[in-house]
Amino acid sequence: MNKKLVLSVIAFAALSLAAGKKYDLKLYEPAMVGNTELKAGEYRVEVDGDKAVIKGYKVQKETAVKQESSDAKYDSTTVRLSAGEKPQIKEIRLGGTKTKLVFSENAGSAGM
Repeated sequence: MNKKLVLSVIAFAALSLAAGKKYDLKLYEPAMVGNTELKAGEYRVEVDGDKAVIKGYKVQKETAVKQESSDAKYDSTTVRLSAGEKPQIKEIRLGGTKTKLVFSENAGSAGM
């Protein structure tokens, strides 16, 4: 292999890793992310650094998020909601990983 090809492959791999991670999520009841209501259904969460984009049928919401690690892997993906008339998503524990996505109180500030 020539050096240019090897460097191109390495650069592409690095960009792929830096592009962020994608996770599938299913909500069983409506929930809020900032000022956006997510109806019950299936969504894709794309995480890139301190931002998450939640995409679903007719909705796309960008919001601030903090990634935290636990000591053990989560068995399944779970969503923790606040109490109240319109529950807010507080965190998403990603099944099969040690990663927890924590949504800030002002998650609506980076809306789309």
